[in-house]
Amino acid sequence: MDILKLSSEWAKAEVFSSKIVWIFSVIEIIAAFGFLYLGKTSMAKAFFWPLLIMGLFLVAVGAGLYFTNNPRVEQFEKQYQSDPDAFVQSEIQRTTKSKGEMVNVLRILPAIILIAAIVLLLVSSPLWRAIAVTIAINAAFLMIVDSNTEARNNFYNTQLISNK
Repeated sequence: MDILKLSSEWAKAEVFSSKIVWIFSVIEIIAAFGFLYLGKTSMAKAFFWPLLIMGLFLVAVGAGLYFTNNPRVEQFEKQYQSDPDAFVQSEIQRTTKSKGEMVNVLRILPAIILIAAIVLLLVSSPLWRAIAVTIAINAAFLMIVDSNTEARNNFYNTQLISNK
């Protein structure tokens, strides 16, 4: 298997994930303004700030993914051409570290959803209920993205190790 092609495809898939995050953030920001201008109830209007803030947060998350992974496509080629063995070793170390981090992320996000659900059940304030719903939706969305990232990372790590 061509390690350089595998690495480039992995980085391109991460860039694609960043675009999915951006699309969701735009939808969330549009929904925030929809609730602000079209919402008639206090509950509907309460969603404006939580959705806007979370939408902007996701813009930052998407930017982090994009600006971290987009340059890697070219960097991978340069690094691989200069020293293929060192490149593979550094990628194995990076993906192994990411595996450990993803375990934590995929434990924390369900806990956040659970806490948001408890807040939703215990609090009657429209703003706090909107915050809880928004946090739960975003944590669930990030679990979807991160579970794909984890699967992609695990596959990439396995391929790097087997082709070492």
